[in-house]
Amino acid sequence: MVFLLEALPALGGDERGARRARGRATAHALSCRLPAGEEEPVFVRSPRIRLILVLLSLVCAFSAALEAEAGDESKLLLATTTSVQDTGLLDALLPLFRERTGIAVQVVAVGSGAALRMGAEGNADVIVAHDPKGEQELVTSGAALARTPIMENYFVIAGPPEDPAKVAQAADPAAAFRAIAAAKAPYVSRGDDSGAHRKEKQLLAAAGLSGDEPWKGFASTGAGMGITLQVAGERRAYVLSDIGTFLAYRERTKLARLSKDTPLLRNEYSVLRISPKRFPKVQAEAAQRFEAFLVDPDTQRRIGEFGRDRYGAALFTPLLAEKHVRGDTASPAAK
Repeated sequence: MVFLLEALPALGGDERGARRARGRATAHALSCRLPAGEEEPVFVRSPRIRLILVLLSLVCAFSAALEAEAGDESKLLLATTTSVQDTGLLDALLPLFRERTGIAVQVVAVGSGAALRMGAEGNADVIVAHDPKGEQELVTSGAALARTPIMENYFVIAGPPEDPAKVAQAADPAAAFRAIAAAKAPYVSRGDDSGAHRKEKQLLAAAGLSGDEPWKGFASTGAGMGITLQVAGERRAYVLSDIGTFLAYRERTKLARLSKDTPLLRNEYSVLRISPKRFPKVQAEAAQRFEAFLVDPDTQRRIGEFGRDRYGAALFTPLLAEKHVRGDTASPAAK
């Protein structure tokens, strides 16, 4: 990996361009996954297999990075949380965006923390995340122009239907986590600094629980929401998930939703364009068109309807009617 990425300065032009290409290559490798709906391997135990998979992914990553560095305005790099990928929402929206604009979107689906770091380093053109605090910090730093809320849903605490920790009887999310800990019940965390992981840490702190392993039976996958749900299903464990990915994986995991919607579990998604003043190589016009597409009334309607036919309920609620956070959050350095 180091050899391939360090070779980029010689092939990609100036150091700024090479750095961006390295970021794209790394992001591309992180984003390699099976198509939506297919079974994903939970663990790859053999170090040799891990090495082979990494090398194969880096071959395509290296090629994609060089292609992206050509500066083609018809391409856009989107760093996004895994939930909008795992639910299939991007599969429903991106073909329409390309049809309307001619812009192809390269998706890097990682945790919100990783997506925001890509933005902070200028390694993405636009971000969709669900970590309001981290997003605001990116805007304040001048790396992003603004955060525009586009949709919301709720986090849910899910677990085995028999609910041995009696989570369904808990008064609030903090009480639910205390009940799981008291029962020493198995729990699976993403542990990847994603929006869901950051929310989980907030709830654990509210419950008076701390540490990487707050109780025996607490485990982390370091993976996306889909894989984490599958691991929880296999272990008959509790898990915190966004409602969209939970519904998308409910049949295969056989987990039950045990929490009720409360303000503490609200989950807001925003789009952030990366500042072309800070990072001149970002595809600013394409990013602006993508943001306009997401807040367009027709797209908002599609977001509000997505999932009804398959899951019996919409996976996201559009936020077009709410006041968008724009000029009041953009820092002077970003303008």
